[in-house]
Amino acid sequence: MRSRVRENASDGGEGRRARVSAWRRGFAAVLCAVVLPWPAAAATFDLDTVAAKAEKLAAQPYEEPRFPVPDWLLQISYDQWRDIRFRPEEALWREGRSPFQVQFFHPGLFYTRAVAVNVVEASGVRPVKFSPSQFDYGQNDFASRVPQDLGYAGFRVHYPIKRPDYFDEVIVFLGASYFRAVGKNEGFGLSARGLAIDTALPSGEEFPAFTEYWLVRPAPGARELAVYALLESPSVAGAYRFVVTPGEQAIVQVEGRIYPRRAVQKLGLAPLTSMFFHGENTTRHFIDYRPEVHDSDGLMINLGSGEWLWRPLDNPSALRVSRFGASTLRGFGLLQYDRDFNHYQDLEARPDLRPSVWVAPEGDWGPGSVELVEIPTDSDVNDNVAAYWVPGEPVEAGKPVAFAYTMTWYGHETARPPGGHAIATRVDTGNTENARRFVIDFASRELDRIPADTVLRGVVTADGDEGAQILDQQVTKNPMAGGWRLTFQVRPSGSDPVELRAFLDRGGDALTETWTYVVTP
Repeated sequence: MRSRVRENASDGGEGRRARVSAWRRGFAAVLCAVVLPWPAAAATFDLDTVAAKAEKLAAQPYEEPRFPVPDWLLQISYDQWRDIRFRPEEALWREGRSPFQVQFFHPGLFYTRAVAVNVVEASGVRPVKFSPSQFDYGQNDFASRVPQDLGYAGFRVHYPIKRPDYFDEVIVFLGASYFRAVGKNEGFGLSARGLAIDTALPSGEEFPAFTEYWLVRPAPGARELAVYALLESPSVAGAYRFVVTPGEQAIVQVEGRIYPRRAVQKLGLAPLTSMFFHGENTTRHFIDYRPEVHDSDGLMINLGSGEWLWRPLDNPSALRVSRFGASTLRGFGLLQYDRDFNHYQDLEARPDLRPSVWVAPEGDWGPGSVELVEIPTDSDVNDNVAAYWVPGEPVEAGKPVAFAYTMTWYGHETARPPGGHAIATRVDTGNTENARRFVIDFASRELDRIPADTVLRGVVTADGDEGAQILDQQVTKNPMAGGWRLTFQVRPSGSDPVELRAFLDRGGDALTETWTYVVTP
């Protein structure tokens, strides 16, 4: 998935962890900007405009484009690429009263193609022209060799979310169809993508990419920014509209239309990618001074039935794909729920400040499934987790797919789920032969108020192995965690994986989300 490298913020801020997708490296060089005629009047520019272009492209055979970035730029080191910084004084909309500013990324290294960037203004649509003079090349000695018309690798949007006199970085579009945002008090962490195609299939994954962007100039005092994007790959072309609202939480409204060139075996909508190296539930076979290392610690799903599911992430020994079917979906997300610095002890990366991301569909997406992919890893270099929605309807050539959703990028938040949350999952071999012991802490303000002498019941079930036994189950008050602890052991009867589900109950009323886990004998 994505490899993770260190990066200092180009505006001179604190060091941040940037990630470059290994998925992306395999496919990024395939695409470049496609230029087709555009209407001159900005008043007519909307998603229909981009969709018309995408539909026209989808009706044509896919042509692998030329590679506009010189080979020598692709051979530079990461430190050399990091030393190329956009000059803040060259930022788009820096002059004037716009509350938004845009800075750009330089192609090279992993970023093997340039994208076209345009501005939509009252007077019409105009391209944003690249110039090497917009960049400070630092200690590099190749500035004079950079083509004058090279183009940008991507861009980032700045907005004053912490204080009125400083423009903070709030969202980045860089590489394939990747983008990531951040709220007021978080640091960058997991990423989103425009689309996922054939993830975790033997045939291999296809990586669509945004090849052209249109930034709508915001009015003075505007609180949101509209960005349009054209997406293309061998299988599809697509049109997207993003409305970005920075603040305490970053809100990104997404509307997309996909035009398949051919049938797609697996289409993943609203895909998220993250990293999980180890946590409290991981059996460690390595030495690491950090107690936990992850950008997200679980997948949360809100089904149309109203049930909330929580699946703690893990670093499996083999590729694991889990599917959670639903007749309708209210939302899903990869969450960094644990925000205690003592659980990480990483002063540089600060995983305790990584954002969670929640995806809420607009309208009824119909039946389908949330799919979770966990890839084994021996370090925290690669993103090894993905989650996305797979529609139940097959994706056929010439049959458009339209969707919309709202993404919330946030820090600590207690309203989701409305009941108790499984804040910790711990696993060991227990005291029964061939068994695993699970210790799950559920917490919330409501759970914490329940007196310790109240009888709560743990409802635990095991699927996939008819002979699996649930043993030694007990529920006890845990005042240290602000809730209750469920402990039980499970003993599989065969070689099939066991799907566990558990929640706390009082008198027939569910008090918590449903915790889920897979045990592989």
